[in-house]
Amino acid sequence: MMEATDVPSLPRGVRTRFDDVRGVWVLLAPERVLMLDEIGLAILDEVDGTRDFGTITAMLAARYDAPADRIAADAARFLGGLRNRRFLDVVAA
Repeated sequence: MMEATDVPSLPRGVRTRFDDVRGVWVLLAPERVLMLDEIGLAILDEVDGTRDFGTITAMLAARYDAPADRIAADAARFLGGLRNRRFLDVVAA
């Protein structure tokens, strides 16, 4: 579970990129590719290694005029899955 003060970041060698062949945004890691939907891309666009999870979810809630608790739950699930698959690092503050 992500805490509001946790700071997520993409590890070295992991990045987002538009895949012209597939016509979708992907998350690239060494020898791995994960296709992203609009929601996943929106979340990852806010992950810069300096903003904490609470700030990221507040920004997304404001941008999409959505309940902050729902955004936080969905983002925590998404980022937790990336973390488990080693597409994401998290520093606990």
